[in-house]
Amino acid sequence: MKLVTAIIKPFKLEDVRTALVENGINGLTITEVKGYGRQKGHTEMYRGAEYSVDTLPKIKLDILIEDASLEKVISVITQTANSGKIGDGKIFVSSVDEVIRIRTGETGPEAI
Repeated sequence: MKLVTAIIKPFKLEDVRTALVENGINGLTITEVKGYGRQKGHTEMYRGAEYSVDTLPKIKLDILIEDASLEKVISVITQTANSGKIGDGKIFVSSVDEVIRIRTGETGPEAI
C-alpha cells in the first residue's frame, strides 16, 4: 500500500478531486496548509503599503491506495493540478506497512 501526499494550489482542489473520483479513487483527506518552496512567498499591496507574504495557502491531499493504483493517481494529479506556473506543488509517495479500520478491525487492503 502507498500513501500519496500531494500539495496543490487551492483553486485546483475541485478539479483534482473530481478527476480522482472519475478514475475510481474515492477516499482522500484534505487539509488546508501554508508553506513555500522555490517561490519563497510574494509581496502584496494593502492600503498603499507593500508587505511580504512569506507563506502561501496550499491544499494537502492524502490518498491511501493499493500499489497497483499508484501510477494512475500520480498521473491524474499531475495532469489536473498542472497550471504551468511556479508553485503548482509536489507529490510525495510513502510506503504504508499496515492499515486497520477501527470500526470493523479489517486490516490491509480491505481496510482501505
